[in-house]
Amino acid sequence: MYNKGISYALISQISLIKNNFNKFRGENMDKITIVEFATEFLLNDLNHVSRELAIRDELAGMKIFNEPIFAYGDADDNGFQSLKETTVVGEHFMLPKEWLPEAKTVIAYFFPFTDEIIESNRMDMLWPSNEWLHGRIEGQNFLLEFSRFLYSKLNDAGYKSLVPGLDHRFKTKGFTSNWSERHVSYVCGLGTFGLSKGIITEKGMAGRLGSIITELKLEPGIKKYKDVYEYCTLCGNCAINCPVDAISVEEGKDHRKCSDFLDTVREKHKTRYGCGKCQVSVPCEKGIPRG
Repeated sequence: MYNKGISYALISQISLIKNNFNKFRGENMDKITIVEFATEFLLNDLNHVSRELAIRDELAGMKIFNEPIFAYGDADDNGFQSLKETTVVGEHFMLPKEWLPEAKTVIAYFFPFTDEIIESNRMDMLWPSNEWLHGRIEGQNFLLEFSRFLYSKLNDAGYKSLVPGLDHRFKTKGFTSNWSERHVSYVCGLGTFGLSKGIITEKGMAGRLGSIITELKLEPGIKKYKDVYEYCTLCGNCAINCPVDAISVEEGKDHRKCSDFLDTVREKHKTRYGCGKCQVSVPCEKGIPRG
């Protein structure tokens, strides 16, 4: 016979379990915790150049990144929809909920390079320094591992999450992709574009960007800007620095010229490539320029 008493008791227990689980999730995963995860991960050996990979012996042990900054965007922010416009990224850009239907928050992050890497790349304005090449390649490997680390922490806490850049659906199209870290960072409030098409953050432009989509609900940060190029003063220093004249105040950036030069660097240094001259010896190198 159907026992209403047992049924009600069972429902009550299930409800209590759900409430306790939601309480656990809310208390143990917030913005402070995410920053603490990043601080912890910075101590990882991956944030230092290994002896096996060092281009020169004296670069073994070199630290790559300093403390990162984060920005949090609502997965339903209309700014993401605007990225589908052909004049921005294009229709191929995938919205957060196209990647993850349960998405509530997009977390964008910027890891700034150390002074050693930045200053080394000011020395020769024709070719990237060996330190910068390590930052570009080993630094990107570190960033991807951090994204995997954050993904595992969020999922272990019960929040479905996804790193678009590591997903099998991630694709590039010309000089764009279906998940642009730069455009996503702008929408989330991490920073604005510069003349060189990089993102200017409170910690500058010299570093690497990443992001993750999660069902964890976090309060979106307040965007401190309204215009796409608000932090850029159009000083033109990045254009002066460019070894192949791929940037101009009048025309912006020629992605083809930039890409061709990176191919030349790749050939010269084989497995490594990079340039970064538009990110050093400029007012936005380590912070937001003063207008």
